[in-house]
Amino acid sequence: MNSLRSLAFFSAAIACAHAAAQTPPAGYPSRPIRIIVGSAPGGGADIVTRAVGQHFTERWGRAVVMDNRAGGGGVIALEMLAQAVPDGYTLFGGASLIVTATPMKKIPFDARTALTPIVQLTTAPFLMLAPPSLPANSIRELIAYAKSKPHALSYGSAGVGSFAHLGTELFKFMAGGIDMVHVPYKGYGQALTDLMGGQIQLLLTSGLGGAPYVKSGRLKALAVTSAQRLRAFAEVPTVAESGIANFQLENMHGLYAPAGVPAAIVLALNGEAQRFMLGADMQARLATEGAEAAPPNSPEEFRQTFVRQVNLWERFIQRSSINLSE
Repeated sequence: MNSLRSLAFFSAAIACAHAAAQTPPAGYPSRPIRIIVGSAPGGGADIVTRAVGQHFTERWGRAVVMDNRAGGGGVIALEMLAQAVPDGYTLFGGASLIVTATPMKKIPFDARTALTPIVQLTTAPFLMLAPPSLPANSIRELIAYAKSKPHALSYGSAGVGSFAHLGTELFKFMAGGIDMVHVPYKGYGQALTDLMGGQIQLLLTSGLGGAPYVKSGRLKALAVTSAQRLRAFAEVPTVAESGIANFQLENMHGLYAPAGVPAAIVLALNGEAQRFMLGADMQARLATEGAEAAPPNSPEEFRQTFVRQVNLWERFIQRSSINLSE
């Protein structure tokens, strides 16, 4: 199995090297490129996208302007992108909330056809955190405890429709419909405080947000939501190996364009972005934040990943009893 994985990664690396060798079509870019980000400056999507934009500037000698359009859960930014001229001068940098916008009917169009996924930049799984007082030290024990005490457990999130909310509901669904009450917060700060105080018993958060509390012993990590264990938390098992087969939840940052952007421009952006993301400096920077650069991916591979994620959430929202109007 390891040899097959190595071969697959090697093949993908060759594909990435080929993409990185792509040069922009003649005349592109001839003016500044605008990258819309659907959140305020300083967030994960902004940090990663801004770094990539700076690299574009250094490589191509044209300014890249960051346009932060917070509000509406990223809807405002997505609508601006979908309506932009598909000439490669208006892009979008965002995290996984983009894959839930269509299933949740937050946007008046289908992102699977209205957008062009260019490149997946990062993959950042979540930690499943619990207070030390919770009498469960693994996912199996958590499920057993929840089934033995209906209505006794509650979990937090950064709000209704947030990725932590949807992700925990997916976990409940795949765990056989265990019962936990959702407690939405306006952000992770108060949620973490209440988790440490035992007011809530579970919280999905990023490695960056949760690591200090786990390392200090104020919270415990029951599992990580990636397909494989994280180097930063090698002792923490994945949800999948803890008994819920095929469970995977990752916050992926990506770069997108409106549908119809010329393929040559898409290939150039894809290759140049990966040249930067897979460099030693950026990989080291991401590792300290509990994230990793995405494996080498072509525009078509990222499009398939994007469509698969949208389809997954669409099926889940349709089949589950998740409440999106709290």
